[in-house]
Amino acid sequence: MNGDWLLRGRDGRLSVYLPTDDAVLCRAERAPGGPWTDPRRVGGEQKLHPSSCAVGQGGDLYAHLVCWRPTTAGEAGLVHSTHFRPRLAALDWASIGHPDKKGALTGPPAVAVDAQGRAHVFVRNKAGGVSLAAQKEKGGWEPWADLKGRDVQGELAAVTGESGRVELYAAVPGGILHWRQEEPGAALTLEEAMEAPVRPDTLRALATSPDSATLFYTDDSGDLCAWRPGAKPVTLLPSAGPGPVSAVRCELDGHDCTLLAQRSAAGRIAFAAYPTEQESAGAWWTDSGPALPSDATVSLSVDEDDRVVAATLSPSTGRLLLTRRKSEPGLALEAWREV
Repeated sequence: MNGDWLLRGRDGRLSVYLPTDDAVLCRAERAPGGPWTDPRRVGGEQKLHPSSCAVGQGGDLYAHLVCWRPTTAGEAGLVHSTHFRPRLAALDWASIGHPDKKGALTGPPAVAVDAQGRAHVFVRNKAGGVSLAAQKEKGGWEPWADLKGRDVQGELAAVTGESGRVELYAAVPGGILHWRQEEPGAALTLEEAMEAPVRPDTLRALATSPDSATLFYTDDSGDLCAWRPGAKPVTLLPSAGPGPVSAVRCELDGHDCTLLAQRSAAGRIAFAAYPTEQESAGAWWTDSGPALPSDATVSLSVDEDDRVVAATLSPSTGRLLLTRRKSEPGLALEAWREV
């Protein structure tokens, strides 16, 4: 699942989105901090492609999900669903087509939701660039737009800044491409191509100030780097393991901090925190919880009491583990528990 799959809804309940071989399942708290529901299928009975889904959330706290689905032999199309509240059923999957009108699956999608609650769906096209489908203000979808670019690799990273502007990042050989809106609701334009030895499938973007977002990625040497367009990338610390980090803004001991989490090479979940946009302050990893299978992923959120929550999911075992920050100084976490 591309994006943060652990979300807090409008009613304060946490929910998780779990991809399977042909569907996306949702589990949610029955009450904030309480027991969890059994898995429920999202969007009806339509068959989906495995490992080709994305989720994004807007300021209204609605979840937007996008997945590839098989259409005719050898071809696929993208579908979209909105989930308004964790305990309610999500809308049925609705087709948004293919970036090249028709064809095979081209790459994993990414989703960002603007300040007006409109989903922006990004996906690689057959030319190797990026295409965009955006929801209209009064329903329906704008035609697919070619945002250009070339040789795009791996998962895209989409984010909506505090200003309401949508941004997109993509890995290419030897660099990173960056698109953004000049103002909320405007067309996205290719702003910058930054040379960097980036590993595909390690990008994760987080809104970190009113005017900027921070992109986290792993370089070829295995270091986790942070980049804000217009500045040079900063090496933060060695990555704990493969794949992208999960990142969330939170308050720790009265300070605005960025918390990172990643499955470490040893199999546990590693956490690192530092003052937001102050990478020079340094960060270091602290392992937590049991050893997990190699396919386990981690996602971060905050609950209605503004406590950090972390969840891990292993598709091979189906185990969902959860922990929360304790009500004490520092980043002390409760014991991990299966839900």
